[in-house]
Amino acid sequence: MSSSEEMKSKTVAIVQARMGSTRLPGKVLMDLAGQTVLARVLRRLGRARRIDGMLVATANTAADDVIVQECSRLGVPCFRGSEDDVLDRYYQAGLDAGATAIVRVTSDCPLIEPAIVDQTIQAFFDGQADYASNVFPRTYPRGLDVEVFTASALARAWREASAPHQREHVTPYFYEHSGLFRLASFCGLQDYSSFRWTLDTADDLKMIRAIYDCFDGRDDFHWLEVAALMERRPEMAQLNAHVTQKMVFVS
Repeated sequence: MSSSEEMKSKTVAIVQARMGSTRLPGKVLMDLAGQTVLARVLRRLGRARRIDGMLVATANTAADDVIVQECSRLGVPCFRGSEDDVLDRYYQAGLDAGATAIVRVTSDCPLIEPAIVDQTIQAFFDGQADYASNVFPRTYPRGLDVEVFTASALARAWREASAPHQREHVTPYFYEHSGLFRLASFCGLQDYSSFRWTLDTADDLKMIRAIYDCFDGRDDFHWLEVAALMERRPEMAQLNAHVTQKMVFVS
């Protein structure tokens, strides 16, 4: 994407959220230092300078009505779509928002770092990419994951992806068909990938709550402050060190 095209682009962050979770149901609306987990995600994401807007994409089920209510309380737009075909939900949400570039963030990342969001977006534009992320290879803690892709690339994936995991997890079609897309990566200078800062289990929540407590319930801390905290107090990282990440099936 040229600099002139970048100026004309509309970059929208879409946060996928739902109440259903096999390991920790309702996690996105659980309390995190006086706010919901979803509120913390949106507050931190909203500090990114390279996004032009953000919305929450939830499912059109009765169980997810409470997410719509929380978005209304927070003043953040909410789009509703398929519960299982999350690729379609993203595609339709992107159309609804008029996005030319889409930033994918999940609602189980209440430590998402706005600076890393901005840097990944910059790598996307600098590389004139169809898809960029900070996870191939992974150098940042799990829970700071950012993916950026063009609306046209998303449309192609939406048309062509057929495997169930490609529809459920939105972006596998990009990296499983890398010959069809221009890919870019944003990597850190140091490997922090051993840290797990995502919310999937009760022990993850215990660890993330401990982090927020150390910052007196604020959510404006920098991710490197959290890394330094973990290095000073390694027992905190042990709170969820045993948790294994659910893997996306790749054929």
